[in-house]
Parts: sequence; structure tokens; C-alpha cells
Amino acid sequence: MMKKYTKGVVLSGVILSMGLASCGILNTNKYKSPEVDTQGLFRGEDPTDTTTVANIPWREYFSDPALQSLIDEGLANNYDLRLAYNRIQQAEAGLYIAKSAYFPTIAMGGQITHTQRSADNGKILGHNGGDQWGLGFVVQWEADIWGKLNSKKKAQYANLVNTHAYRNLIQTSLIANIATSYYSLLALDEQLKITQETIDLLKESAETIEAMMQAGLPGVNRAGVKQSEALLYNTLVSVPDLQTQINRMENSLSLLLGRKPGSITRTSIRTQTVPTGLQYGIPAQMLAKRPDVLQAEMGFRYAFEMKNVAQRSLYPSLTLGASTVGYASNTLAQFFRPENILANIVGGLTQPIFAGNQLKGQYKIAKAQQEEALLAFEKAVLAAGQEVSTIMFAYETSFNKNENRTKQVEALLVAVADTQELLKAGEANYTEVLQAEQSLLQAQLGQVSDKLEQLQASVNLYRALGGGVK
Repeated sequence: MMKKYTKGVVLSGVILSMGLASCGILNTNKYKSPEVDTQGLFRGEDPTDTTTVANIPWREYFSDPALQSLIDEGLANNYDLRLAYNRIQQAEAGLYIAKSAYFPTIAMGGQITHTQRSADNGKILGHNGGDQWGLGFVVQWEADIWGKLNSKKKAQYANLVNTHAYRNLIQTSLIANIATSYYSLLALDEQLKITQETIDLLKESAETIEAMMQAGLPGVNRAGVKQSEALLYNTLVSVPDLQTQINRMENSLSLLLGRKPGSITRTSIRTQTVPTGLQYGIPAQMLAKRPDVLQAEMGFRYAFEMKNVAQRSLYPSLTLGASTVGYASNTLAQFFRPENILANIVGGLTQPIFAGNQLKGQYKIAKAQQEEALLAFEKAVLAAGQEVSTIMFAYETSFNKNENRTKQVEALLVAVADTQELLKAGEANYTEVLQAEQSLLQAQLGQVSDKLEQLQASVNLYRALGGGVK
């Protein structure tokens, strides 16, 4: 009889669920990705070519073996990336918990109940009474009529995808930061080298001017000697600053690599080739590959599903539970005999009444959070387009300086050599020599900065398009 009753309750719940579904009462609000207008997302560009550097593996994009080694080390040891993996594990556990809500919860419980009745006069407790012993399982199950549990599961899935996107965001940012720091370090090395070469040149000029003054040549006096020495000392002062910047950059790069501060093995900026004609594809590809855009969409999806959960909490809930399935007896002797089997099964349909206002308030909050998440997604799309557009423009225009900068350096090299010879011949004064040497130093340093700017722009564009992740 007990089994028939149990089957009857379960069957009634199933029939009720099917009936509600067939009547169209179940909420069929399904998630759809927000529509994105990509027209004009890249300023001044409406590309149709789907070729993009973001599809190039980072190991091919960054060909310097020393840089490849550093990126490998960073991907293995960086603390932010390791924390991101930990977030993924937490999200996977959350999805596992959400999936387990579909199954009944089962617990084992035991109890002892002692009762006493009053004496015949009704004034005091007598000795008439007894003990009730019970041992069994407690089972509880909720039918997912409205899809509330399903929405919770989908929300946790969105959270899991969000954590994977976060991990990808950390990875692509890490690769870009390592490359940018590496190129900055190479640029500082080159600037230090140029400065030291200029110091040797200035020392030679100062000695020449000093010798000319001692020889009593016209147009050369102590003021000229001191000016040449001042320019030398001014250049010498810049060396410790460059060395400090190199040390600081090495320490910063070490932190990205997850290692203690120390020296960094590297090549030189002269061996680096600046990529030209980088292809950036169409905006839809960029939006599909950028981890931060995917994060924003998954945030919207999570809010969408949680709004559904809040909405469906307003509807009745069908629960089926067996508060006790086990044995019950007045004595411990022969406790596990078949006649002592007890099943207390309860099924119910609960409609929130007094908590309705609270649930409605929670629904309004969830709805507002969904709208907030949608705005955040739309902002992320615009920000992505703005970033790519800005980097592309800076990358393309930076090459316009190369030809003129090269001509400037070449002209100043000739000017320095000629003014030195003219000075020795008495046909030029010391100020012309010093000005030419100072201008040459600034032009050479500027040439290094130009190349660094172009290398960093190529890195930034690779990252902005979503490169560096699978």
C-alpha cells in the first residue's frame, strides 16, 4: 500500500507539471545574445577582410627567442594567472552545485521520543507512557515546474564562462605586458649605449677645446671650455637615471614572471623587426575574441538568468518529500522487523503569499541588475572599438616619422663631423660643435623612442584584437 501511495503522489506531480506546461503557463523566456551594431565601430574604417593578426599564435607573433622564454615563464608562474585558474575552479564547483539541485536531497536521521501521561487525577505526571525509537532517511525533492532550477544552472554556467574569459583576459594582458616591458628594457639599453657613446664624443670635444685654448687660438676661451664641460657633465648625469630606469624595469618584469627581482636575459632593440601592415579583420571578429567583451556578455547573461529565478520564485513550488523512510518501534528488541517499516511521505504545492512583496522587490532588483549589465556590455563594445581605432591610428602614423628621423640623424652625424674639423681649422666656433653634438644625441634617442613606440603599438593592437589566447 505504501508503494502505491508513493507512486500516486509522484505521478500526480508529473501530471501537474505536464498540464502546466501544455497550458503555456511555464515561462519560456530564453536567453539571446544582445544585438551589436558594428557599423563604424572602427573609426573611419569599414573593413571586409577577415584576416586578423589576433589569429596568429603568440609564439609566431613574437619571434625573439629570449622574449618567448620570458612569456613561457610568465604563463607558468604569474600570480594573477594562477588566481584566475582558482576562480575557474570555484565557478566549476558552483555549476556542480546548481546541477545537483535537480536531484533529491537524502539524509539519514534517528530520533528517540519519550512521552508521559498525567495520573488519573490529572494533577501530576504519572508513570504511564513510553519511548518511540526511529531510524531512517529524510528525502526532499522540488519539481522544476517553472524552470527556476534550470535558470540557476544557466546562471552558474554563465559565471563559469565568465571566469574562463577572465583567465583569457589575464593571459592576453600578461603576454602584452611582458612584451611591452621587454621592448622598453631594450630601448633603455640602447639609450644608455647611445648616451655613453655621446659621452666619449663630448670628452673628446672638451679636450680639443681645452687644447685649443691652451694654444691661444682665436675664438676659444675659458667660457667655451666650461660650456663643453657643462654639456659633458649634463650628459653624465643622465646615466644614473637611465640605470635606475633599467633596474626598475627589470624588477617590474620579474614580478610579471612570478620571480624574485633580478636581471633579465635579453637581446637588443636593433635586432627587433617592427611588423608592418598589420591586418585587423572586421569588428565582429574583434568582439568575438576579446575576453573583456565576452566577460561583459556573460555578466549580462548571468543577470538575465537570475532575473528569471527571481520572477519564477513568485510562482507556486511543487515539493515531494519523504520526511521519514525507515523503521519505528516502541522497543529496541527486534527493531528491524518488517512490520516496523514506516514511511511518512508528503507532497505539497506552495504559493508565496505574505512573502510576495519581498519576492517582488527581489525581482525588481534583479531586473534592474539585468539592465545595468546590458549597459555595461554596450559600453564594453564601444570601449573595444575606441581602443582598437586609437591604436591603429597611432600605429599607422608612427611610421610617418621614420624617414624624416633617419634623415635628421644622418644630417647631424655629418654636421658633428664637419663642425669638429672646422673647429680644428679655426673656421667654426665651439658653440656650433656643442649644438651639433647635443642635437645628435636627442635625435638618436628620439629614433629609439620611435621604434619603441611602433613595437609597443604592434603589441597593443595584438592584445586589443584579442590575440594571445586560444
